[in-house]
Amino acid sequence: MEELKIDLEHCYGIRRLKHTFDFRDCQAAAFYAPNGAMKSSLAKTFQDIADGKKSSDRMFPDRKTKRLVVDETGAELDPLSILVVRPYDEEFGPGANTSTLLVNAALRKDYEKLNAGVEGAKRAFLDAMKEQSGSKRDLAAEISATFTRTENQFLTAVIRINDEIKIQSDAPFADIPYDLVFDPKVVEMLEKQQVQEALEDYVIRFNELIDQSTYFKRGTFTYYNASEIAKALESNGFFDAAHSVRLNADQHVEITTKQQLEDLVKAEKEGIAADTKLRKTFEAVEKLLHRNVSVRDFNAFISDREDIVPALSNIGNFKEQVWKSYIVKHRDAYDRLIQEIRDAAEKRKQIEEAARNERTAWQEVIDIFNSRFFVPFELSVQNLTSAVLEGEIPKLGFTFREGDDRKDVDKNALLEVLSTGERKALYILNIIFEVQIRIKAGQRTLMIVDDVADSFDYKNKYAIIQYLKDISEDENFRQIILTHNFDFFRTLESRFLKRDSCFMVAKKEGGIEVSQAVGVRNIFVNDWKVHFGTAPRKRIASIPFMRNLVEFTKGKQDPDYGALTALLHVKPNTATITDAELFEFYNRIFGADARNATPTASTALDLIYQEADACLAEADGANFENKIVLSIATRLRAEQYMIGQINDPETVAGIRGMQTTALLRCFKRLFPTNDATAVMDRVVLMTPENIHLNSFMYEPILDMSDEHLRKIYEQVKAL
Repeated sequence: MEELKIDLEHCYGIRRLKHTFDFRDCQAAAFYAPNGAMKSSLAKTFQDIADGKKSSDRMFPDRKTKRLVVDETGAELDPLSILVVRPYDEEFGPGANTSTLLVNAALRKDYEKLNAGVEGAKRAFLDAMKEQSGSKRDLAAEISATFTRTENQFLTAVIRINDEIKIQSDAPFADIPYDLVFDPKVVEMLEKQQVQEALEDYVIRFNELIDQSTYFKRGTFTYYNASEIAKALESNGFFDAAHSVRLNADQHVEITTKQQLEDLVKAEKEGIAADTKLRKTFEAVEKLLHRNVSVRDFNAFISDREDIVPALSNIGNFKEQVWKSYIVKHRDAYDRLIQEIRDAAEKRKQIEEAARNERTAWQEVIDIFNSRFFVPFELSVQNLTSAVLEGEIPKLGFTFREGDDRKDVDKNALLEVLSTGERKALYILNIIFEVQIRIKAGQRTLMIVDDVADSFDYKNKYAIIQYLKDISEDENFRQIILTHNFDFFRTLESRFLKRDSCFMVAKKEGGIEVSQAVGVRNIFVNDWKVHFGTAPRKRIASIPFMRNLVEFTKGKQDPDYGALTALLHVKPNTATITDAELFEFYNRIFGADARNATPTASTALDLIYQEADACLAEADGANFENKIVLSIATRLRAEQYMIGQINDPETVAGIRGMQTTALLRCFKRLFPTNDATAVMDRVVLMTPENIHLNSFMYEPILDMSDEHLRKIYEQVKAL
């Protein structure tokens, strides 16, 4: 954007404003405007554009609004390109998109690849488990809950059992239908006391029979082991090679075929199963299961798989054994998953270490704030690693400082102890985030900055100015800075704005008038002194300044000091000092004649009143000299009025200091009910700071509107 053209009518109190900003030589411009002139209204208008809303007149919504805001090509602004910075907005804060400031593309890509390898192996493993178990459940949650008692620790669960899987060669429960056996209603039934007692009786008798068995041995050579041995020998051609197996019993039995081994095992099993006492305990279990319709399918299954009944006495352990059996059946998929997890863990350590050491744009924002702004706390990112790698929303950490003490606090607790200025400094942090996001994205942006430094102390005010300067150096940013604080305005101009990019605003009947800034640097030397000889109003405005110079260089005893004082307070010689004498004071103070000296024939007092009367017709604006002229004229008229009412030359002559205040005390004593007292009080309150033109008073003189001065002058004049 090389130019910005605005043409507004009836936008939130702006009757009319037409101006063109030229950003070719300077990417920022500033408006100095008295309060109530147009700052907030202009900011609100731009916010409407950003929000895609229509603008209107706040108090007279029926008025026809005009809002033309275009660039040098006549194109309207993209709403996304507008950023309005309000003086203070407690609700404004870093949003979700601030996480983009943490993205390190290379680290994030490596991390995603890392997870991709684990996720691929996990999917393959779970697909195998689904096929093996026949389950329709969330198997990752099931496995996690089985081995960790929580549903969201799948990777921890599979790692935890790795050593057990390594040494397990058999899979005795691989054919168990998971959803049938571990149906919640089945599990609930099996855990009931009666069922557990019945199962315990069954297990006791079953173990007794196994211990008495000719061929089986508890925990070593079971039904499953025997069946698996028969299958293994057959599949490996053991019997085809004319080998045989000899079983040790009361007498040696030699097995030469698979069928012979299976028949022997079957006969032994049937012998155990036919045991009367065992049958009785099993029937007790079946009877209990039959009572519940919802578990009858399980009961039917168990009738054909009596070999698993002993395991049902500890359903948790049984579930673990079932999953291990499934896994052993698909050891390759499991081993691949374990390897991916371990490889990822090692690489994750390296990547997370790099992430912890990564300097992100978020940290740059925090560094900007911590290093530039003077507040009793420091900032940090609490979850830097997970924010960089996993896309979490970053969380700000706050450390409160008091001397050498440090304490981590949350934001709400911090806000309770911060001053208003310190809260506003924290608000600036949010603005920095928003700006850095746009810089990172290369977003072309027009910033409207509305008195952002208002109520700041000087240390933080200069920090803001420095940051605005930094922004102005980014090729994608343009700024319009609005302020009613002349010191802030003056500092902007001295730090980075060009003089022709600084403007002053006057509110007139027909609308807002924009003019080039004047008096930004040393108004006394660069303006009033230069035009002392030709501009009566600037000449009058210089009276306090010249009196200060005489006081500083020669002292109050100097005759010129007394004469100039007589133009600020009513003295016996006040009415006799001429305009020509003002030039003589000038020549003696500055050691040179005033340029183009053209004194009037009137007295200085008449000139003061004449110029004050002319100020009444001026529009609201900076009006530097107007404020001083009005203040001088108001006080002189007020003193004249009170002296005339008191009518005691001896009392007035006895006043030695604070003349206006002393006159008011006397006036109140003599005329306690006089309506003019309230007007005199306002004169004493409002005029001194505009007359005592030392360096400390310069800023309030300029920032105060002259509307009240015009009004009080008219009231005093009427008296």
